Amino acid sequence: MINVAVAGAAGRMGTATCAAVEGAEDLRLTGRADPTLGVTVADVLDGADVLVDFTIPDQVIGNATLAVHAGVHVVIGATGWDEAELRDSVAGAPGNVFAAPNFALGAVLMMRFAAEASRLLQAAEIIEYHHPAKLDAPSGTAARTAALMEGDVPIHSVRLPGIVADQEVIFGDAAQTLTIRHVTTDRTSFMPGVLLAVRRVASLPETPVIGLERLLWPS
Repeated sequence: MINVAVAGAAGRMGTATCAAVEGAEDLRLTGRADPTLGVTVADVLDGADVLVDFTIPDQVIGNATLAVHAGVHVVIGATGWDEAELRDSVAGAPGNVFAAPNFALGAVLMMRFAAEASRLLQAAEIIEYHHPAKLDAPSGTAARTAALMEGDVPIHSVRLPGIVADQEVIFGDAAQTLTIRHVTTDRTSFMPGVLLAVRRVASLPETPVIGLERLLWPS
């Protein structure tokens, strides 16, 4: 049994994560940290094996540093933080860190397909769509997609009510275009990837590891 605490537990993704953990036979929800609940991350580390962080960008590195130096592994789903700063902060700690900009399996496939297409087609642009409460722009998913692709890929960010998290990558070449699109209709789409990371973070061969593709297609 893996004991799991969730930071940002009262938010949209945190609430969905708590429900997913409670529904898994091999996981136990041991703590919910959130300012609205009056519970800090430090309050939930005792007895936890893994901390899942769906807070906000300026809290992520502090939360991860506190957890891993206490021997608690961390799965980060929040985006907008600095990767180099995270690596420096968790270096040498006994806990492992796994982070992903998107935990939906379809989104990871979209990124993989886009990376392959960028090697063959002349140019591409990314349009990412999120709800108005999304704090970072471009999104972590869009930034990760562009980083995996060949060439300089412009990113356009849309923030509108009624949207959860969508992205399309549009390619152009002589007399043709190709669009790769991923659409999210509910946050439950992210939960299989989150639970996969929770189950695998303790056995990572290195830390931190960034990107769900590293678990799906280990090199």
